[in-house]
Amino acid sequence: MANTPSTIFSISSTHNNDNMPADDIDASKHNQTPNHHDHDQDQLAAPSHYQKIIAEVLGTYIFVFAGCGAALVDRENTLAAVLVPALALMSMIYAVGHVSGAHFNPAVTAAFAVARRLPLIQVPMYVLSQLFGSTLASLTLRLLFRHDQRDFLPMLTQYSWSSSTSDIEALVWEFIFTFILTFTIFGVASDHRANNALCGVAIGGTLLFNALLGGSITGASMNPARSLGPALAIGVYKNQWVYVVGPLLGGVVASLVYSLLRPTQSGKQHSATNSVYNDLYVSQV
Repeated sequence: MANTPSTIFSISSTHNNDNMPADDIDASKHNQTPNHHDHDQDQLAAPSHYQKIIAEVLGTYIFVFAGCGAALVDRENTLAAVLVPALALMSMIYAVGHVSGAHFNPAVTAAFAVARRLPLIQVPMYVLSQLFGSTLASLTLRLLFRHDQRDFLPMLTQYSWSSSTSDIEALVWEFIFTFILTFTIFGVASDHRANNALCGVAIGGTLLFNALLGGSITGASMNPARSLGPALAIGVYKNQWVYVVGPLLGGVVASLVYSLLRPTQSGKQHSATNSVYNDLYVSQV
């Protein structure tokens, strides 16, 4: 069962009965009954596997549809091609982050599984949902642009036209970009010490500056689903292994590195009441 969203601030309070009349004290004690209503609401609020699948499919679909659609609509506007997917990711984090954690990325899912914040049994469910959403978005764009005589290559993340970039160099670029993205996600959305009110902005901003830096080099995928969906839709698979291996390694290493920054058990107890509780990217158990 998934962890349910908790109260944002943990505040303890006590009631002072010293100045209360005796009759009022007795009545107050008589009316104190175990409150099971809040517990039942928490149980009902826990998202099911079915709801998580829907959230991951829709979130990934919108993210890929926006990013690839921007690349097809205005092929000369590089800024739009990197800004639109960042805004889409930001929006979807706030839209369904409380349902599935808003991964939309097999590299992020793998990272949270390695960090033991996502049960291994749920990894295939997440990854297949993300791949399905990405492929469906790409097929939708191909259908909508079927009368366009131009090719669909702008949907792909590739580096074949850049003779100065080798496979190993592209692999390292994707590793670094995904490391930065995943490290940011762990910092702003999985640490109980962090204020997660603007975590979507931080994650979207990280995607944006990575894309601005590496968009002209490798396409700055940082996401195997983002790359494989369009590749499956148009049947072009050249160099796609780079966009699977690089992001997966980058995400996993980022999770291991951030584990070194997590507090000890005593540190957790000391800072628990001073931090904003985050209900995104919680352990889905």
